[in-house]
Amino acid sequence: MIRKSLVIQNRLGLHARAASLFVKTAASFGAAITVKHQDDSSREANGKSIMSVMVLEATQGTELEIIADGDDAEEALAALESLINDKFGEGE
Repeated sequence: MIRKSLVIQNRLGLHARAASLFVKTAASFGAAITVKHQDDSSREANGKSIMSVMVLEATQGTELEIIADGDDAEEALAALESLINDKFGEGE
């Protein structure tokens, strides 16, 4: 199991399209992906569920802890980190 804290950087936050990209990326790996909202530890999401991820209400500047557990956990976490750091391809 590996963990990494990442900050949502795009202007619109983890809105529907961004959440969809996150879930699609997470689902492409066998590892279990859990996402925790750093400001509210009671908020936890299954990274492969669009509804679960959207309920996090992660706006720009929100810090999330991504936890990956499984054989391809490192690759999964690297792909999700890249997606977040690329601002979900929104460029802003």
